[in-house]
Amino acid sequence: MDTSESSTAEPANDDTPVRTARPGTTSPDPAPDPAPDPGPPDPASPDTGGARRGWRRFTMDTRPLRHPAFRRLWSSTIVTAVGSQLTAVAVPKQIYDITGSSAWVGYASLAGLLPLIVFALWGGAIADSMDRRRLLLLTNSGIAATSVLFWAQAITGLDSVAVLMVLLALQQAFFGLNSPARNASIARLVPEDELPAANALGSTVMQTGLVAGPLLAGVLIPVIGLSELYLIDALALCVTVWAVVRLPALPPLTAAAAAAGRAGLGAIAEGFRYISLHKVLLLSFLADIIAMVFGMPRALFPQLAAETYGGHGEGLALGLLFAAIPIGAVLGGLASGTFSRARRHGLMVIVAVVAWGVAVTGFGLSGNLWVAVAFLAAAGVADMVSMVFRGAILLSAATDEMRGRMQGVFTVVVAGGPRLADVLHGTGGSLFGPRAAVAGGGLLVVVATLVLAAVTPALRNHRV
Repeated sequence: MDTSESSTAEPANDDTPVRTARPGTTSPDPAPDPAPDPGPPDPASPDTGGARRGWRRFTMDTRPLRHPAFRRLWSSTIVTAVGSQLTAVAVPKQIYDITGSSAWVGYASLAGLLPLIVFALWGGAIADSMDRRRLLLLTNSGIAATSVLFWAQAITGLDSVAVLMVLLALQQAFFGLNSPARNASIARLVPEDELPAANALGSTVMQTGLVAGPLLAGVLIPVIGLSELYLIDALALCVTVWAVVRLPALPPLTAAAAAAGRAGLGAIAEGFRYISLHKVLLLSFLADIIAMVFGMPRALFPQLAAETYGGHGEGLALGLLFAAIPIGAVLGGLASGTFSRARRHGLMVIVAVVAWGVAVTGFGLSGNLWVAVAFLAAAGVADMVSMVFRGAILLSAATDEMRGRMQGVFTVVVAGGPRLADVLHGTGGSLFGPRAAVAGGGLLVVVATLVLAAVTPALRNHRV
């Protein structure tokens, strides 16, 4: 694909260099790139020979924010993390208001899953064959337009579940195209040793949105109405579009990738072959599948809130159970200075997934609501650690021409794992009881992860 349009990026807007290939070669210039503008020196940064002393050793590593391009992209996420959750609350609320049926809410979730899977895989291939900045502009604009359509159908009182499901499918398709390009771009905006810190910053913001967005939606719906939530999300997405406009051009690094310029089934299949040949990538995906499929108990939260913790009030119990994991993840992100500089990324993933399994087991064995919430919060901390280092492995172990496709598979795993867990835990809860199903799932996570680590040393030995 012709990458001449990448010249529309405004160099004056950003000091971050973009890696390019030498003319007539298929690989980047081996000469070291000029370092991104570091801004003021950080006395606590390893780059300056300083040491993080006292309480600063435990706080979030903010070195990636010294790089203007990453700072703009991350800042826009602060707004959209909350805005996207407003729509995530509004869609099921509107469907339930129309139908009075929770089943239709579930059907709508499935309606968005297939487009997400298909377009995340395709979007990863596209992200490896064209300027990622241009792809981000197109897809973020598409997501914003979809939010405007959500607002239009709500404000006109259309009350059509079919229209809502079509719009949801369209939105998830745009998200599937967007996510691989966005995540793959991070490795071009910060140095490799700052990738865990960059992932921690991004994940913390997203998890904060999972907590603040639904709470804000609950406050706003009685005040301004449901339709305006869609409009707020659309306006928030405009911030993201503006941030992407100010990014540098992000064309393919190699001449071969630029010359290919096509993202068909062959490119997608090549991505899966790449995973099969790079064991550390395959194992990082397997670790997440183990954690989520066996150990994500959210499908049992309503039953546990009603039967086990109902003495505290079913509504309060349900809200606390759903909020506990994101709250723990946020706390883990804020304290990410304790782990974001670790070099043994594979071992950190293994430890985090085992800790997740132990915490979920403890949750399943807890008869007291507050103890249960504490275990879920601990699971959220472990999940944050796992997200940080799995993301860093994907960005550092994969070459740039494959990062989009790796992120596409990552998006599918992250989206599909919890949905499979809903089926598994729902069935297990009906057969064995909710607490036994949760505790058993947590133990399976611990055992399966330790076996994986024992028989496949590639993951536990991976380091930067």
